[in-house]
Amino acid sequence: MTAGYIDARRPADVARQVERQRRSGCLQFVLRQLDGGGMLDLERLGAARYAAGLQAEVELEDARSVAAAR
Repeated sequence: MTAGYIDARRPADVARQVERQRRSGCLQFVLRQLDGGGMLDLERLGAARYAAGLQAEVELEDARSVAAAR
């Protein structure tokens, strides 16, 4: 199963992006870090988890993988 990659900035946009991918059958989501794991990322993570539902997995992109990609 492939994970949905979420890169929207605003929590409302994150929720919409998750809902769209959820309707197409995605149950695993990775949220791109925009704030180094700070408050904005936590708000976005909450919106994604709420939109994804209890059966889905939602995680914040690991900072180490971000550094390795650069």
